[in-house]
Amino acid sequence: MSTKPQNVKGMRDLLPPAMMLRQHIIQTLRTVFERYGFEPLQTPALEHAETIEGKLGDEERLIYRFEDHGGRKLAMRYDQTVPLARVVAQYQSQLQLPWRRYAVGASYRGERTQRGRYREFYQADVDIVGSASPVADAEIIAVLTDALTALGFDNFVTLLSHRQILSGIARVSGLDESAAGGVYRAIDKLDKIGPDGVRTELTNNGVAAEAIERILTLVSLTGDSVSVLDTLTHELAGDERAQAAITNLRAIIAAASAMGVPSNRYSVAPRLARGLSYYTGMVCEAVVESPPMGSLLGGGRYDDLIGQFADRSLPTVGIAFGLDRLHDVMEELGMGPRGAMADLFVTIFGVDSLTANLAIANQLRAAGLNVEVALDANERLGKQLQAANRRGIPFAVVQGPDEQAAGEVVVRNLVSGDQHRISTANLVADIRALLQK
Repeated sequence: MSTKPQNVKGMRDLLPPAMMLRQHIIQTLRTVFERYGFEPLQTPALEHAETIEGKLGDEERLIYRFEDHGGRKLAMRYDQTVPLARVVAQYQSQLQLPWRRYAVGASYRGERTQRGRYREFYQADVDIVGSASPVADAEIIAVLTDALTALGFDNFVTLLSHRQILSGIARVSGLDESAAGGVYRAIDKLDKIGPDGVRTELTNNGVAAEAIERILTLVSLTGDSVSVLDTLTHELAGDERAQAAITNLRAIIAAASAMGVPSNRYSVAPRLARGLSYYTGMVCEAVVESPPMGSLLGGGRYDDLIGQFADRSLPTVGIAFGLDRLHDVMEELGMGPRGAMADLFVTIFGVDSLTANLAIANQLRAAGLNVEVALDANERLGKQLQAANRRGIPFAVVQGPDEQAAGEVVVRNLVSGDQHRISTANLVADIRALLQK
């Protein structure tokens, strides 16, 4: 094994510039979540293995499992959804339903590492527990739309479908319920392997050629949401569950529109499958046109999962924002904050000015400004200013003996070189005005 220090493959170190972007994403999402009344929740990174096992279908192979020193079988948190189900069952007497919750944290999967997929990854989840209303589904769509807009995205679309639409397509194509799972898995890969790849996979699963072509025709429907739903209504006539799903999607879209979600921000996409087996109703994914990254977030309605823990039906709908994918896309597009954490750099004009200069820094911090201060009173002023400029701090505050005697400071714009003399009597107000220009 190499003795060179290195992180575990698939798990990233986030140095300050990357971490500043990450914090910006999280703070923006929290602001939107709380605007809708969602409450924070935190769960441990470790769960009993039995809590997670049996809930994920084909994805179960990705769970990190181990035994601790006491022989307990544990698993790393795979996502935020199963722990939510466990919390609701464990604390149901303390929760008032419907309950809106959000959670931000790391999860772990034994993924094949690639761009946008990591073995330690961060998600921000929002869920509504205890409501079967299509208004709850619509609110989730509204939250994700507001959140991506607040982050600065202007080229995203949320794909919408329903699990019973895809099942209905399989049924009207002549497949029985036992074959529907194979259709889910194959269609879920459509964007990656293309129609020919899906044909091959369905053929290998014993699906007849005529059925394959009908499935591909229906899942490939595109256009405005009303037209797609009208076509599905006609093509899936006679399948009661599919018709109920279409009616449900129409109600969700109507409520989302009433909440202000623009029609160009969503699209009905029958091909949307979502791989996790616990989804029961509406499913959604938000994607960007460029750069190619796959989905930024996804989720849907899962009415049975929490009931597995709580011994009663608890309809739930939610989504998970992939923070790593958001981070990578925003970094590539140059979105988010730039520069240092500090707004101001307070210089130290020699040992004799140390006390006065530190007092200025303290006054500015007390007013809520982010201030970095020089640490070496013997360092040349020019060197201090160069260091602040390299760190991306926009302004420096200088007070030498002359300025101190005059009751002033000099504020230098480290980008343009412009200088302003400011009275210490109006220090905070005048500096705020400079920062806002």
